[in-house]
Amino acid sequence: MAQRWLDEDQQRTWRAWLSVSELLPRALDAQLQRDAGLSHAAYVVLAMLSEAPGRSRRMSDLARRSNQSQSRLSHTVTRLEDRGWVRRERASEDGRGNLAVLTDAGWDVVRTLAPGHVDAVREALFEPLTAEQTRVLGDALQAVLDRLDPDHSQRLQEGDQPT
Repeated sequence: MAQRWLDEDQQRTWRAWLSVSELLPRALDAQLQRDAGLSHAAYVVLAMLSEAPGRSRRMSDLARRSNQSQSRLSHTVTRLEDRGWVRRERASEDGRGNLAVLTDAGWDVVRTLAPGHVDAVREALFEPLTAEQTRVLGDALQAVLDRLDPDHSQRLQEGDQPT
């Protein structure tokens, strides 16, 4: 059986995706570092907490939603606790799980940083695209996501995406 290589268009698209997946997070991280001395990963944690009922989530749920391992999330939350933006507490419903809770100071940080972060996302990702290209990109990414996560167990749901 002959090896099937990527055709020219697939190779061009794959290489562009690899570059974008490296450069876009770097650009967003640079904006957040400049504006708040905060990593993009830490901002995503704050954003996920800001959108949660009671501004709290179980650590396991927060790890999934922020695309971090439990260990990495624990380190991220520790750094956010040190800044007074997050606190941990035991889950009241079963006493077994741990919650991360966004403090009032953390809420203020999210509200302050969100507009600049949205501008950075818009400038880096959407300004180079036409409305039609944005729609096509969204459809294409949705198709890939449907292949990678057919039962929807790994993905963020509508409204869960950090901005």
